[in-house]
Amino acid sequence: MKVAIFDMDGTLVDSQYDITQTVNTVRKTNHNLPPLTSSTVVEIINRPKRNLSKLFYNTEIEQPKDRALFETHYYKQCIKNPLIYPQIKSTLLQLKGNGIKLSVATNAPSNFARRIMTHLEIDHFFDYIVGPDIVGASKPNPDMLLHILKQYNFIHHKHQAWMIGDNSKDIEAAQRSSINSIFATWGFSSEGIGDFVIDSPTKIIEIIQA
Repeated sequence: MKVAIFDMDGTLVDSQYDITQTVNTVRKTNHNLPPLTSSTVVEIINRPKRNLSKLFYNTEIEQPKDRALFETHYYKQCIKNPLIYPQIKSTLLQLKGNGIKLSVATNAPSNFARRIMTHLEIDHFFDYIVGPDIVGASKPNPDMLLHILKQYNFIHHKHQAWMIGDNSKDIEAAQRSSINSIFATWGFSSEGIGDFVIDSPTKIIEIIQA
């Protein structure tokens, strides 16, 4: 058995515009702060260590009103502008057709992830779509990956698995789960490390089916 676990934002889907729109709505509505650019929002999200409340809203800890507005606004916003990265759909189709087990481990809440991927008509490729709300922890904590592997009755010395993502948190989660890592440079970060560093989704097929 072979298992491919994908990150969503910046790996499968370019969601930066909608994330930025929602962040800026919270900034303006709750804090009267000027808007941030998409590139700034993506750079902040991709930092290995960051306080999002401080960087986005200038508060030391997350405020309930900010979280509530973000979730309400983003639920509507998240399906307005998301794009599937080139070659992702054909890559998923080929992997699925060749019997590879496919799932998603995302730091986005699972209801947002499922809504986005259903809208883009790629949800059916995946057996499990897991967010931190399901396991109680975000990557780089390995719990999402371990949860998915458990659903497959995965045995490390018998089976193979890969985590594909665009963030150091994806790579660390893979390492902590004792599975292979693939860093995707076409998403929110063009530089990273992993067992494999690739610039095209088609290379996932070459790696997994080698």
